[in-house]
Amino acid sequence: MINMNQYYNQKRKRIIITPGEPAGIGPDIVIMALQKKWPVELVICADLNLLLDRAKKLQLPLTLQPYYINTTTSYKSHSASILHIPLANTVTPGQLDTTNNHYVLKTLNRAAYGCINGEFSALVTGPVNKAIINQGGISFSGHTEWLAKISKCKKTIMMLSNKKMRVALVTTHIPISAVSSYITQKSLIDSITILTQGLQKYFNILKPTIYVCGLNPHSGESGYIGQEEIKIIIPTLNHLKQKNNHCHIIGPLPADTIFQKKYLSHADVILAMYHDQGLPVLKYSGFGKSINITLGLPFIRTSVDHGSAINLSESGVVKCNSMIIAIKTAINMIKNNAKKIL
Repeated sequence: MINMNQYYNQKRKRIIITPGEPAGIGPDIVIMALQKKWPVELVICADLNLLLDRAKKLQLPLTLQPYYINTTTSYKSHSASILHIPLANTVTPGQLDTTNNHYVLKTLNRAAYGCINGEFSALVTGPVNKAIINQGGISFSGHTEWLAKISKCKKTIMMLSNKKMRVALVTTHIPISAVSSYITQKSLIDSITILTQGLQKYFNILKPTIYVCGLNPHSGESGYIGQEEIKIIIPTLNHLKQKNNHCHIIGPLPADTIFQKKYLSHADVILAMYHDQGLPVLKYSGFGKSINITLGLPFIRTSVDHGSAINLSESGVVKCNSMIIAIKTAINMIKNNAKKIL
C-alpha cells in the first residue's frame, strides 16, 4: 500500500536543511550552497536574520521566502524558503554561546519531526558543536544518536561516503574503553541488516558486498591479541553467511589491510567496529568531499563530514563542497526511494 504522505513528499521533493552551530561555518556553507540552482525546494530551518547578516558579511546574494507547508517556491539560485526559528541570543561569529544551545536543538527537532510526518523528503544537517551543547547541561553525543532518539530507533548506522569508499560503523560516539562491550552478536546482526537494507533502498545495490573489520590488531591473531573475533565476530558473521542471502559478507579482516585497493574495488562498504578505526582512512582519502549518512531512521538524513570550524566563521575561505554533496546525495536517495514506493 502506498503511503500518501510519502507519495506527496516524493512528488514535491522538499529538503530541509539545519545549518547547525550559529557561531560556526554552518550558516556560511549553507549560504554558499544556495548560490546554485537546485532541482528541489530547499527549506532552511534557522534564524532569518542570522542568515541574512552572514550573507551580507560574505558579500553573497541571498533571498529567503517564508516557508508555507502548502506552497512550493520556485527553484532559483541564491534563494530558499526559510522556516524561521529565532535565536535566543545575538550571535558573534567565532564565539560559542550556551544560551543558543536550545536554538540549535530546536531547529534539529523541528526538521526531524517534519521528516517523520512526511512534510519533508529529507534532512541535511550542518555541523554542530557537541562540546558547547554538553557544556550547557544537555547530554548530546551527536546528530546520529539524537535523531535516533527522536525517531525512537533502537539502532541506526553511521555511514560516511566519498567517491573512493563507503565506511559504516558498528559503534559511534563512545569512549574507546567501552567499544568491546558494544560488540555483540545482536549489534553486529542489527548493523549488517540495517546497512544492507539502506544500500538496497537508497543506493540500488541489490546484494551489497560488505567487508568487515576485526576489532583487535591483526583481527585478534587467532585469539592471541584479543578474544572478540573468536568468541563473537567470526561466529556471528558465519551465522549471517549461512542465513542471510541479501548481502555478501567478507571478513573479519585486519583494519590495517582492509583499505587496500584490491579490497575496496570489490566492497560496496567497509564495516568498521568503531569510529576511529574507519573514519581516519576515509577522511584522509577525501576530507571536505565526503558526507555522513544515517541509515535506519524513518527518513533520509545526510550531513557534512566536518565540524563547525568556529575560527573560520565569516572568513569567506571555507568551501561548501561537502554541503553540496550532502544535498545532491539526499536528492539521489529520494529518487531511488521514490522508485520503490511507486
